[in-house]
Amino acid sequence: MNQKQAKELVRSRLSDKRYEHTLNVRKMAVKLAKRHGADEDRAALAALLHDAAKEISKDEMRAIMKAHPEYAEGGEERPTPVWHGICAAILARTEWGVEDEAVLSAIACHTAGKPGMSKLDKILYLADMSSAERDWPGVNKLRKLERKDLDAAMLMALKQTNDFVLSQDKPLDPMSKAAYDDIQAQVEARAAKP
Repeated sequence: MNQKQAKELVRSRLSDKRYEHTLNVRKMAVKLAKRHGADEDRAALAALLHDAAKEISKDEMRAIMKAHPEYAEGGEERPTPVWHGICAAILARTEWGVEDEAVLSAIACHTAGKPGMSKLDKILYLADMSSAERDWPGVNKLRKLERKDLDAAMLMALKQTNDFVLSQDKPLDPMSKAAYDDIQAQVEARAAKP
């Protein structure tokens, strides 16, 4: 699947507002990929497909994960807000011809993160949080930070997300905590090197 096909696919699946968000995420992901030496085409494709399952029902998402447990990453046991990324990655792999594991990984973990995130995983996660229409308190600080240091930006973004989820009395995806702990350990290990 190329970018043109992905754009046509998501245009047919998403509301105008979600489609506009998707295009903004693509723009930010390409900008971050360029800045940090990642593949811009992969970043664009992952961004275009990241929310492709966002507007289907929970029942449809559950059915997709049940049909492909080998790719569901324990999805059904995880909080429902992370399901759409997992399902988008499953559909991309099983129905839309995406074979690039890096792209599929970025799509699947764009909401919660995960331990051992690749550069592309981090770029999509951050692009989704800092795309042009986002206006939460601190987003401009994140936009500045992500231009300089992906890991520092990820720590800020994951903390923001995790704190928000907890403030809503919603269950925190264990992957989000694991992602934060993993990146924090890497940052601390780098800082400890002479």
